[in-house]
Amino acid sequence: MTYRAAPYEPPTVDRIRSDISSGMTGEKVDFPDPAAAPLGTDEEAGGHAPTMQQRRMEDAQRPSPQPPSEASQGPVIFYFGFAAVLAVAIMCFAYLT
Repeated sequence: MTYRAAPYEPPTVDRIRSDISSGMTGEKVDFPDPAAAPLGTDEEAGGHAPTMQQRRMEDAQRPSPQPPSEASQGPVIFYFGFAAVLAVAIMCFAYLT
């Protein structure tokens, strides 16, 4: 008995669009795509939906999923420090006058 792998089924156009819109591919941030004609709509409306080969090529060229980056705390610390120094300077000025 020989083992045969199932043929690779490329993702659908909806899956590709969902991955891009969710930020999974790193091509954009996680936000819905406000496109008037979303990915694949023009081809399907014209009667020529993307073939399996075209979807395979798209899947092979997509960037690998990126882990979400953590926001830096540097600017927050800078502004709080600046506000604290400014508050101390105002209090010193008020005390001396």
